[in-house]
Amino acid sequence: MTYVVTDNCIKCKYMDCVEVCPVDCFYEGENMLVIHPDECIDCGVCEPECPAEAIKPDTEPGLEKWLQINTEYAEKWPNITVKKEPPADAKSFDGVEGKFEKYFSPEPGEGD
Repeated sequence: MTYVVTDNCIKCKYMDCVEVCPVDCFYEGENMLVIHPDECIDCGVCEPECPAEAIKPDTEPGLEKWLQINTEYAEKWPNITVKKEPPADAKSFDGVEGKFEKYFSPEPGEGD
């Protein structure tokens, strides 16, 4: 098992999860984070820290797409270990449907 970041992170990117991860397995895209599944130790400490409730165990049904996305972009995006400020409009995107299709960016973030 591993944890994955799902679509509600897109354009929210709160980053509370980054501070609590004991193995620094988060990677930063332009408008979302992903978890490297081979680095995640399945401790679960990040899941309750996400205000957008975007982090889920990959054992939940229907998350195969998100495991693939997290795996792919964790290899391409820079590692992030320090919490930054979320986007100013993050709250307005929390819970919006269809964010992957509308807003996902394959571009990397800054990392740290």
